[in-house]
Amino acid sequence: MKVAAAQFAPTADAAANLAVIEEMTAEAVAAGAELVVFPEESMLPSDFSDETDIQLRDLAIAHWDPFLEGLARIARTHGAALIAAGYEDSGTALPYNTMAAVDADGEVLGLYRKMHLYDAFSYKESRRIQRGDTGPVVVRIGDFNVGLVNCYDIRFPEFTRSLVEMGADLLAVSAAWVKGPLKEDHWQTLLRTRAIENTCWVVASSLTTPDCIGMSMAVDPLGVVRAALGEEERSLLVTDADKDRIDRARTVLPVLRNRRIIIGPR
Repeated sequence: MKVAAAQFAPTADAAANLAVIEEMTAEAVAAGAELVVFPEESMLPSDFSDETDIQLRDLAIAHWDPFLEGLARIARTHGAALIAAGYEDSGTALPYNTMAAVDADGEVLGLYRKMHLYDAFSYKESRRIQRGDTGPVVVRIGDFNVGLVNCYDIRFPEFTRSLVEMGADLLAVSAAWVKGPLKEDHWQTLLRTRAIENTCWVVASSLTTPDCIGMSMAVDPLGVVRAALGEEERSLLVTDADKDRIDRARTVLPVLRNRRIIIGPR
């Protein structure tokens, strides 16, 4: 299955962001992609609420349903599955940070509400986001079971291992990876590590807003970087994620069979 990672810099205009998602989906499909992974905050950047008197919850109430409907329409129109993230009303004062996966027919396959909130590096995501408690989430796209990973989640090996225990053979990562000392190195290292230790594909997309790094990447089950972007504000990568590569990796490196500490039922 050909998978694309699309990185861009969303603005305060939710409709314009959907238009960019549609344009980039069309580009990805023209390159053969069957699945396109977009970043965290594809709907709207969270700092928009800091610059206005509008609360993030109000933005979620106003824009989440149109965003989800827009993703479904774009998927149907272009015949590709999409994964993207935005802010969903939680029924409390704080919204969820939610990844949505829709198939090529526009059907919503699953919603993953971010479980690990970014309370690190002097930032406090939990002040503005309600932690999700209904994950992890794996969806079926084509011949692949796809695990949904939202940014800070990638720092927790037990989380991605639980997705693999649930059958995931590709991890789709939507991120707004913030710039800072060592952060670029952490991003690259963590993506390759999660691929190697789980012998699975990792396809990751990050924002390119001024505070984020971009550097979207596709990594194969033996940790080989198959495609990578830099800091380009709007760019796309496409990689051919094949099941044979997973089978070969798990034959020569049978870490999932060799482990002696098992998470969950087998």
